[in-house]
Amino acid sequence: MMRVHGGSDAQGVPRWDFSTNANACGPCPAVAAELREADIGRYPDPGYRALRGALAAFHGVAPRRVIVAASASEFIMRITACLARAGGQRVWLPAAAYGEYAHAAHAWGLARVDDPVQADLCWLCEPASPTGAAEPQWEAVIRRDAVVVLDRAYEPLRLSGASLLRSEDADRIWQLWSPNKALGMTGVRGAYAIAPLHAQAWIDRLEQQAPAWALGAHAVVMLQAWTQAETQAWLAQSRATLRAWKAAQQDLLGAWPSLPSDANFFCMRAELDAGFLRSRGIKLRDATSFGLPGLWRLSVQPPAAQTALRDALDAAGASREPGRPKRAIPLGGTARSAKGAS
Repeated sequence: MMRVHGGSDAQGVPRWDFSTNANACGPCPAVAAELREADIGRYPDPGYRALRGALAAFHGVAPRRVIVAASASEFIMRITACLARAGGQRVWLPAAAYGEYAHAAHAWGLARVDDPVQADLCWLCEPASPTGAAEPQWEAVIRRDAVVVLDRAYEPLRLSGASLLRSEDADRIWQLWSPNKALGMTGVRGAYAIAPLHAQAWIDRLEQQAPAWALGAHAVVMLQAWTQAETQAWLAQSRATLRAWKAAQQDLLGAWPSLPSDANFFCMRAELDAGFLRSRGIKLRDATSFGLPGLWRLSVQPPAAQTALRDALDAAGASREPGRPKRAIPLGGTARSAKGAS
């Protein structure tokens, strides 16, 4: 299976990158400063006891329930492997979803089923990727006795709405967190999962399958900084900025229909020349690999990037729907631009 992702490619780093969902306000300055001071001359504690304690306190759980991972993708592969080795045979995942869920299932020979009731392993992501919306089969999945993993990569970047996860269900499922997106530093790899309340056997399996020193010094620093009040205050401030930018960006692209989204990204339907846009330094995410042909996923980007996108679309002569005239778009990114944000 060929992996398809946004971001850097054979042509290098896009000047205006709408293809990945990292926080466009980042990197978080406070965390970046701590990363510059990271001690790279020594091994981290292989048990990550201080880090797991900080993450546990941040989420209000026991430290034994915190599983550190080299990345969200590494955890996806590891828990799928543990499921397969325990005799699991079937997986359910949303119709349009992050490709690593299917990649891991394929690698370990799990059959994909259409009904979550038949699955041994179920995946959820909310807000969902690529749409940024809620998963319509939430109730059917969250109430399953199977291994259920909720990928919460974009919960810190939620710009509207509220999580469907109820407090009474939070201790029954796995919650996977990858803060590097919210911090705007996807080049630093590191993630963690919160185990269900009564899952010691699964915790043991996952720990046995983990490589030694899954996290390097930079990942440890990033995840510890994630729990700090200063970092969370910056994140809250960035969400306000992203709401304003999102309103302006959706206004800019208002001639093309877009899907509802609560996150810092959304999908729109359009016929676009990706090669031409890339030649102008702009990269969007073709949603075909998500199973959504004809749709493009765009992350919310700052005013300068939006101006470049508008100019490139005009230069490409991208067709608009009949009756939708070209409009002047305010790109100031101020709070007044937040009108109509979703």
